Amino acid sequence: MTAHPAKQRDTILVVDDTPETLGFLTDALENAGLTVLVATNGASALERLAHITPDLVLMDAVMPGMDGFETCRLIKANPALTFLPVIFMTGLSDTEHVVLGLEAGGVDYVAKPIVIDEMLARIRVHLTNARIANRTRIALDATGRFLLATTKDGRLIWCTPQAEKRLADAIPNFSGNEFTIPRDQQIDSHGKSLTFTFLSRTGPDEYLYRLTETGGGQEEAFIRQYLSLTTREAEVLVWIARGKSNRDISDILGISPRTVNKHLEQIFTKLGVENRASAAALAVSALATRN
Repeated sequence: MTAHPAKQRDTILVVDDTPETLGFLTDALENAGLTVLVATNGASALERLAHITPDLVLMDAVMPGMDGFETCRLIKANPALTFLPVIFMTGLSDTEHVVLGLEAGGVDYVAKPIVIDEMLARIRVHLTNARIANRTRIALDATGRFLLATTKDGRLIWCTPQAEKRLADAIPNFSGNEFTIPRDQQIDSHGKSLTFTFLSRTGPDEYLYRLTETGGGQEEAFIRQYLSLTTREAEVLVWIARGKSNRDISDILGISPRTVNKHLEQIFTKLGVENRASAAALAVSALATRN
């Protein structure tokens, strides 16, 4: 008989200052097939998280010293823990404290006294959502998309490797922990411009942007006038001359690869050439004539 590997158990970090509650929750979660870690206050929770990353945190909102809200804010300030779901436990059912928990970065809350079946259902939902979100980020990383997400005030939460490289090339001493999108949503550096284009809201305080790069517009404007092209055709041709593939140009300009192909067909016709290599050569020769 072939032995099947044991299914990996999800790990839950329970943070509560009451021993009775910790014991009660530990028994309930372990009986549900989950692995449980415990911390009795915010500081010990952060210490735990410095060494191991659980799949979800179940956090008491009201604790002496550092409360659950502040602990959650500190967790979310760590880029490595940004996506860790935190569910608050609270006997405070008024809207003010629910909002505080969500603003601190929590994904949900359960009211005390805790109803085990309800708590487990919420935990399963958020574990599933976290896995889906993680697979999506991995897929985005693999496709090399120039995407990033920020908080409402523009503070960077995460970015794909390609976007990180583009930011690092443009910004001296770039640090993701400290980066915030400029108010005009554009960065000019070394004759190039990086533009942040808002795509959608992807979470309570998570906003998705596409990062596009242009050459500052000078070369594009020259090529447009010199070769009698449209603005978009000039942009495509300049990036062809810089050695970018159609897929790269699609990401840079925020248009589909099919649209890039259509622009290339028009460029070939206007320039009287048959392929991208000839078009690129004409563009390079034209740019060389600039004063």
